Amino acid sequence: MKDFKEWGEKKTSVEKIEHRPFFHEKEIWVCHLGLNIGFEQDGKGEDFVRPIVIIKKFNNQIFWGIPLTKSVKRESPYYFNFSFTPEILSSAILSQIKLTDSKRLGRMIGRISQKDFSELTKKLKDLIP
Repeated sequence: MKDFKEWGEKKTSVEKIEHRPFFHEKEIWVCHLGLNIGFEQDGKGEDFVRPIVIIKKFNNQIFWGIPLTKSVKRESPYYFNFSFTPEILSSAILSQIKLTDSKRLGRMIGRISQKDFSELTKKLKDLIP
């Protein structure tokens, strides 16, 4: 069973952040995704973080992000595999796209290439009927 109390305490400290980081589309950030219900993607470790690629910036406060995993999924319409770090393959979990507040962003750790970003967004659009 998940310990939501621990995440609640961390979430309170994240909410108190006064300075939002400056971010752009195509950047990959460590993000405080937290502890979630059911099959929603969780953050890991004591800070409940997970890498997330920024797909669409709406303003300085909110964006659409897609969580990443190192568990590479082959031939699935719900995952997009790419590498932003040499010799490490990541999978963007397209079904977990999330509107996220920029206070949750920790630090930038990379950037998706323009080619991969175009392929990812095309695959994401193909999921919408």
